[in-house]
Amino acid sequence: MKKLFNLFIVLCLVVVSSVCLVACGGKKTFKVGLICLHDESSTYDKNFIDSMYRALENLGLEESQLELVTGIGEDESCYQKASELAQTCDIVFADSFGHEDYMIQAAKENKDVWFCHSTGTKAHTAGLANYYNAFASIYEGRYLAGIAAGMKLNEMIAANEITAEQAIIGYVGAFDYAEVISGYTSFFLGARSVCPSATMKVRYTSSWYDFDKEKSAAEALMQNDGCVLISQHADSYGAPEACEKAGVPNVAYNGSTAAKCPNTYVVSSKIDWAPYYEYMIQAKMDGEEVSEKDYTGSLSTGSVKLDAVGSCAAAGTQAAIDAAAAQLKAGTLHVFDINTFTVDGQKVTSHLADVDDFGDFKGETEVIKDGYFHESEYRSAPYFDLRIDGITELNKAE
Repeated sequence: MKKLFNLFIVLCLVVVSSVCLVACGGKKTFKVGLICLHDESSTYDKNFIDSMYRALENLGLEESQLELVTGIGEDESCYQKASELAQTCDIVFADSFGHEDYMIQAAKENKDVWFCHSTGTKAHTAGLANYYNAFASIYEGRYLAGIAAGMKLNEMIAANEITAEQAIIGYVGAFDYAEVISGYTSFFLGARSVCPSATMKVRYTSSWYDFDKEKSAAEALMQNDGCVLISQHADSYGAPEACEKAGVPNVAYNGSTAAKCPNTYVVSSKIDWAPYYEYMIQAKMDGEEVSEKDYTGSLSTGSVKLDAVGSCAAAGTQAAIDAAAAQLKAGTLHVFDINTFTVDGQKVTSHLADVDDFGDFKGETEVIKDGYFHESEYRSAPYFDLRIDGITELNKAE
């Protein structure tokens, strides 16, 4: 009799647990992993982390359902951590370009877990059902931020602080990868759309995150290279803080620096990863198949955003940004319109880009049609690698 009673109790507990899981949509046991290159001291990684917490909240998930690991290098440690997370998580995300090969290795060995890699290039050729890439049309956001920069330059010209020929933008870039080239070119084209005399000089740091190098590069651009406004594609506060000290306007990336740099902050563009996180997590929870190997977020999906303009911005900046954003969403404005730039003095009407990344660095995909360069349409990660006139690279990335 006692054995029967104990069996009855066990069966009741099983039924109650099952009912609770169904009522909660399985959310109490669902786990998400996020691998970050650095921690929240990096503007880049902080943006991913903040986006993940927003996604969890929007999905009704608890923070305890996230396994967040930071400081994971672009090396074997990424494979080890991804493999560990696969034992407890249903879906694992990673945030840095160099994590890709290690994420692919873990995906091959853990077929039931989804591995989602931001900024990667190989999902559409890897042939893995459980491996995905994601990026966003951040070139649109950088173009809009460029408009803010151009309007600030115009304000400085009108105030006789600089001449039209002195409207030189400085740009701190991490590496001379297509992602960085696409970013600073779109930013420059946005600036030049309102300030035609604008030119740009670029200095590379050969590091995604190095406060001292980024600060030094910004200082050199301002002190030695004649740059009167600075932007960057690098992940520390080095460049913005150098601008604040020098009193030079700065256009930030990955989040507002208004609190740290109130006198020089103009605007910031960023990718909001929350829509992608929500999309993939919800699909995994619902057991839905995702056939799209490359997800490209946009202004329309809420994946590309600009923070509020700072007090340093020129009058009318927000209205100009809003007007251009509406055109981008409507498809009546294209960032890389071939009529707006030249290469070695010539219009570019054809270009084979290295979309299928097999390590040979050979272009195989025609990306110019209908009068513009089709960035991030044939895979999510940027592949714009043209060096257009008006931009000068002052050093090479190592």
